[in-house]
Parts: sequence; structure tokens; C-alpha cells
Amino acid sequence: MVRLNFSDTRHLVARTSLGAEWGGLKGLEGKSRAEAVNILLKPAPMDTPPLPRLTPWSNVDRMRKKNGLGKKRAHKMMKDEGERLKRWWMTHLLHTKAPVNEHMTLFWHNHFTSSLEKVEQPKLIYLQNQLLRKHAIGNFRALIHAIARDPAMLIYLDGSNNVKGSPNENFARELMELFTLGRGHYSEADIKAAALAFTGWGVDRNRGTFRYNPAEHDDRRISFMGRNGSFTGDQIIDIILEKPRVGEHIAEKFWKEFVSDNHPDPRVIRQWGAVFRKSNYNIKALLSEILNSDAFWDEKYRGTLTKSPIDLVVGTLRTLPYPKLSAKELAHISQLLGQDLFDPPTVKGWDGGKAWIDTQTLLVRTSLLNKLTRHSRASGRVQAYLPKATGNDVVDWLLPMPPLLPLPKTPGKLRMVRALILDPAFQLK
Repeated sequence: MVRLNFSDTRHLVARTSLGAEWGGLKGLEGKSRAEAVNILLKPAPMDTPPLPRLTPWSNVDRMRKKNGLGKKRAHKMMKDEGERLKRWWMTHLLHTKAPVNEHMTLFWHNHFTSSLEKVEQPKLIYLQNQLLRKHAIGNFRALIHAIARDPAMLIYLDGSNNVKGSPNENFARELMELFTLGRGHYSEADIKAAALAFTGWGVDRNRGTFRYNPAEHDDRRISFMGRNGSFTGDQIIDIILEKPRVGEHIAEKFWKEFVSDNHPDPRVIRQWGAVFRKSNYNIKALLSEILNSDAFWDEKYRGTLTKSPIDLVVGTLRTLPYPKLSAKELAHISQLLGQDLFDPPTVKGWDGGKAWIDTQTLLVRTSLLNKLTRHSRASGRVQAYLPKATGNDVVDWLLPMPPLLPLPKTPGKLRMVRALILDPAFQLK
């Protein structure tokens, strides 16, 4: 049985959590792969901070309908409250006791995208965020049925405008292209048919709830993926979930998230997809299969994933006790780095991977790390926190590979840590 060394535990935690806290790494050292993965995927408290004050939609709607000035004021109010919501999530990311679950919440936020800019109602985005958190390591079947009824999603993909006599195909298209099957595994006729099945699904903005209007539902018989009938939206989802391709599509997304930017071996994806489908789409079962796989542990894939802005911003501050910048500043930095929480750039979400770094974002990354590691009154606290370990252990802790730049010759752990954090290898995991 393979037992994990310290470098192994760092690889496991850095790929699945938010940062790599020393105590957590040491706690997994010496465990078998299966034991470590079971510990990592064990349920943990998911309590979130108190929700910032958000204006009831009825008040906003009245303001919007008054005149042009009222509409501008309402827009500014929603924008300001949206910024408070971003700070709320940043605070939770920094302090959550369930970092794996929160990593997966962020993953699903990028898979089932919605944006404040389009939805214009922070409360609905908050409710969607809590929905993703609840199902983050739960059941994909339950998650996709719930997200189809999610008010923010219905507004974002125009599902609330999908009515009898005037079908809107946006949600039906993204349900298949982005959420379940991937391009090339459905037809345009399937999209048109699915759109009819989802007619009548809408939103009560004042209550922040799903609304179904049978008078707006088109119940004519349709042909969808070889099946004929008068289908509901839920039945359309269940027909899609019968396809093996769904498991493979999600397995491919997990490969990119946890293993490599390189194209996966199709045989591995088929195997992972089969495990996922056999488990009735249990997300934890798929994660366990991946994290125990030879592909995940393959040396050639270590240190090859680029840290996302949240990995860099939140992960660094969870790993080391540097002075915490305000949630407002951290949310702004993440935005400058290309990951604006609750506002993905398109329906496809953030591209991720190597796209996280360009000439502009690299400057912002370096500036942030310089600021965090600069000698200050907090240096004593950081010094006291650093483990009583050799220099090699500290390198293994903070970098996924040997440093690319020379280490300082003058002794001192603070100096060593600063050099490692400013090393280009720190941008990888």
C-alpha cells in the first residue's frame, strides 16, 4: 500500500482545497491514498457569514418604474449591493472550515454560470450560491434539477421568457452544450423540442422563488433524443441523464480542474464517466475515483496547473498568517486578476488554466505577493507560525516543484518564505 509523503499530501490538498495549511498537510502524511481522500471528503461545517443587507425587489422595482433617474438609482443600488455580496463570499472563502466543499462551490459557479450584471438582483445570486454550496459534493442529478428551477439561472438564460407561442431556446441549448453533454452530442431539433418542454417556467422576483404557469406551457407532443411524448422540463433532464456522455462530459471538466490542461486519455474519461453514472451521479464518488487514480498522482502532471486568482489570493492567506487585506480589497484584486466573483465573463465561465496569466495579470500577481511578504510589524507573527522544519521541508510545502530562481544565501525563514512566494513556481499547483 502506497503511503503519502509530505510532497504527496501537498499535491492532494493544493489541488482540492483553498491553499495548503501546514497542519492539514502533516495530518495526512503517512496515510494511504484512500485514507487521505476519505478524510479530505469528509463533511465539514458549511456555515456562511451573515448576509449583508439587501433591498427587497419590490422596492427596487418601484424605483425602476418611476422614471429614468429612478432606474439609474436602482441600477446603482443593485451594483453596490452586488459588490457587498462579492465581499461576503470573499470573507467566507478566507475563513471557511470546509475548503474542499467551497472549492467545489466555486467550480460549479463556473459550470452553472449566472452573473450579477444580467440578473440584477443580488438576493437571487446569493440563493443560487447557497444552492451550489448545498450540492457541491452531493448529487449531480439533484443539482441539475434544482439549477433548472433556480431563479437566477432562469433570468440569466432567459428561461423566464420561455412561453407558449414564443419559445426561447437559450436554457435548452446551454443545458445540453455546457451543463451535460457538450457540443456535438445533440441536434438543433433536440434544442427546439426541449425549449417547448420548459415553457411556463418562470420566476417570482419578489419572493425569490421558482414559478410555474401552466397557461404558458406548450404541452404538444415532441420528439426528443429518439423519445416521443408530451414532456415536462424534468423529464427532459432525466432523458439527458440516461446518456453515458453526461458522465464523460463532467469527467472531462474534472480532469481539467484537478489533473491537467492537457487532453485526457479517452479511456480514463470513459472509466470515470461510467463510475459517475453507476453511482447515480454521486459527485463525491466521482471525486474519490479521480483522487485515487494513477492519473491524478502521475508525476508528469504535478505543478502543471496555474493557480486561479482565488487560489492565489485566498490560498496564500489561508496558508500563511500574513496580515489579512480587507475583503473589499481582495475582491477587487481578484477582479483585476480576471476572476470577478459572481460575474463570469460569458455563459461559458472563466477559461482558466494558462488563460489566468497575461502580461497585465502577472504584474498584479507579483505586486500582491510583494505586498503580502514585505517586512512589517506582522513579521514576528509570521515567523512564530512557520514550522520548525528544514529549508527543504519549507520548499516542499510552498512549491509544487524545485524553485526556478536561486534561493537567498543569507539565513532566515522569513527571507526564505518570501523568496519562495515570489518564485514563478508559486504560481502553479
